[in-house]
Amino acid sequence: IKLRVTEAWDEDNHHSAESLHYEGRAVDITTSDRDRSKYGMLARLAVEAGFDWVFYESRAHIHCSVKSESSQAAKSGGCFQKDSKVLTKHAGMKNMSDLQIGDKVLTIDSNGQTIYSDVILFLDRDVSQRRTFYNIETDSGNRITLTPSHLLFVSNNYSLKSRNMYPIFARDIQEGQYVYVIKKLTHNHHDSGNFERITNITSTIDNGVIAPLTKHGTIIVDKVWVSCYAIINDQTLAHWAFAPVRAYFTTKESFLYLWSHILHYNQNKNQTLMEPSKGVHWYADILYNFATWVLPERILYK
Repeated sequence: IKLRVTEAWDEDNHHSAESLHYEGRAVDITTSDRDRSKYGMLARLAVEAGFDWVFYESRAHIHCSVKSESSQAAKSGGCFQKDSKVLTKHAGMKNMSDLQIGDKVLTIDSNGQTIYSDVILFLDRDVSQRRTFYNIETDSGNRITLTPSHLLFVSNNYSLKSRNMYPIFARDIQEGQYVYVIKKLTHNHHDSGNFERITNITSTIDNGVIAPLTKHGTIIVDKVWVSCYAIINDQTLAHWAFAPVRAYFTTKESFLYLWSHILHYNQNKNQTLMEPSKGVHWYADILYNFATWVLPERILYK
């Protein structure tokens, strides 16, 4: 018995006006012998395969469809793979999955200088969620893996200054563009970075999505300088929108500092690390829902 696809992508207007067949996101399937008694099992297999919607559209076939990448991005934002590497100030290299709020991670400031920046929250964190990732490889063999809606900084030609770069969705990046790479990256030493040309772009599906937010709004992941933001293609606007979160974190840290010095409270011994909450952070979720109403579509991931 084989799987038989009766309808997939279609442009002949044989379906309803809003059919997902016109977007290539729906298929109608049967078994090769068209035995309807097997359709229940076929529907179950379709669900297990990852289709978002499976139902009997008619007695002749099973209809299966998937959500658009933009709707998934709206739900989960842009993220890095859980095994991606970051350099922390006090613990050296860490997997993204081991990162904690309060860790200081390497990034680049507005003057193009490397600096350690505090992780203030996780925009999204779910080590079991299955997502599509883009693998972006440079001419030196360096590779970064991130979701299509995440922002990273690129340049269209070789430049000596990181400030000449601009943000772009990973989905829209092209071979021949340049990313900023900190090639030598260790706990005791890291160089000033260099531009490397993108030579290969592939996609894969894997489990585990993590999106840390630093005070600077940027981070170096797998040696590549990238944004902490996604969905909205405007680094300045996205960073401004999270100003209240940065203010809260700074106030909290200042209070703990004063508390530890005035009352001799040892924060490191008494503070228990808590597992970051699972899923999209509530503040990020509210901001995105608000953005879809007030921002122009041209800067939103879709």
